[in-house]
Amino acid sequence: MMSFDWLAKWAHYTPDKLFLRDYKRSLDWSFSEFEKRTIALAHYIQDELHIQQGQRIAVYSRNNTEYVMLFLTCIKTGAILVPLNFRLTPRELNILLADADPSVIFFEQGFTEQVEKLDIPDARVARRPISAITPFLTDQEPGNTIPIPHNYTEDDVVMILYTAGTTGLSKGVMINHRMLFWNAVNTGLRLDLHSGDHTQSYAPFFHTGGWNVLFTPFLLHGASHTILENFDAELLLQLIEKEKATILFGVPTMLQMMSDLPAFTNANLSSVRYAVVGGAPMPIPLINLWHDKGVAIRQGFGLTEVGPNCFSLHQNDAIRKKGSIGFPNFYINTKIINEHGQECQVNEPGELWLQSPVVTPGYWRKPKETASSITDGFFHTGDIVRCDEDGFFFVVDRKKNMFISGGENVYPAEIEKFLYTHPEVKEVAVIGVKDERWGEVGKACIVKKDASMITESDILNYCKQGLAKYKIPKYIEFVDSIPKTDAGKVNKLKLIENHYSTNIVNQSQGSL
Repeated sequence: MMSFDWLAKWAHYTPDKLFLRDYKRSLDWSFSEFEKRTIALAHYIQDELHIQQGQRIAVYSRNNTEYVMLFLTCIKTGAILVPLNFRLTPRELNILLADADPSVIFFEQGFTEQVEKLDIPDARVARRPISAITPFLTDQEPGNTIPIPHNYTEDDVVMILYTAGTTGLSKGVMINHRMLFWNAVNTGLRLDLHSGDHTQSYAPFFHTGGWNVLFTPFLLHGASHTILENFDAELLLQLIEKEKATILFGVPTMLQMMSDLPAFTNANLSSVRYAVVGGAPMPIPLINLWHDKGVAIRQGFGLTEVGPNCFSLHQNDAIRKKGSIGFPNFYINTKIINEHGQECQVNEPGELWLQSPVVTPGYWRKPKETASSITDGFFHTGDIVRCDEDGFFFVVDRKKNMFISGGENVYPAEIEKFLYTHPEVKEVAVIGVKDERWGEVGKACIVKKDASMITESDILNYCKQGLAKYKIPKYIEFVDSIPKTDAGKVNKLKLIENHYSTNIVNQSQGSL
């Protein structure tokens, strides 16, 4: 039976080579040392917590080495990792936990208060501080290091990553061994990965980007990482130079923050082959700024359900094909389908469909949603794209109504659903609008109930009780009515048009 335990492989091939460095604790581990410690944790998970193949392990924490060890433990035991967004409120977490039905939740102690507010009873989901894993990282004798036999296949699920749909309802995307393998192969081929590569890992582990843009491809290729708790522009700039990082991954906002630092001018970034950028298009002036530092920009595109490393734009085409996501990676087939179900012609916009071994087997416990999203192996992305005469793809529009704020996907329907629970909100529509710092932020247009005296502050305070910070609208506008289409649906294009036309008028008046 084929083994997908890449840590075990590299522990055999290059036992003394650096695998992982923990910046916060100034610790590092070779492949063989981390392998032994992970085996010991795997025995603990099976023997003490009685978690078997197919059972779920939820994690509610910021990035740390314990998190990585839990993921690799799932690889060895066949358990399924369920990363939880640490920005979510207890109300939002309850929904995900009820769906995933984990046997245990490991949580960062700084989030103890949120965990104590969960509705899930202890008898159903065991709660453990993630620090309970720390001894397996630091003790001289971590425990039982006898390898555990592998009995899984490429179809077995490794993790469930939750992503909200356009309806605002969270769906758990199942990630199996096949997806991880072929994504790592695709990534390695396009980025020329090798065992001498090193990078810093700070993208949150509740995102596919945290695991699958660089971490798992690096693991397949025997490369190394430094684990950071979160993104810190100044620290990252220092570590790139000190550790001679070879590849950098981030969203445009992160690269902008790094380039804004005074230290950026004199920073030695000569070790970096390129920066991989996703989440949003990167402005040409920012691309030029990094190119002037000798760092090539590789823009990409993907989604949790597919890959996520689906498209890549070579650095040589970054300016010539401004705005393009490049072309598909090696083992990905594409279709662009118009509203009539036919394949589009050159430069004709349509919905992007993707077929590949990196397509998810489906949504956790949602067979109807799975069936409606996949046709003959092609996943319907919901993204509108076009392909030019040279084979380069361009995103015309994102999934309907979704916007990206600081690299986070935000779905207006989820925010609207929550705001409708406010007793004085009669009608609400949320749109994404441009923001200099975050790329886009939310704006809620609200019709009050008759005689209501609610204020903008009232709405914002209400949002803080039930929405993660990045989902809270930056702007609140009270309106008499919300525009509708002829079919009676909310006309969000009109709302967006009104927002920008109003801003233009206000700016013009202010300059008089």
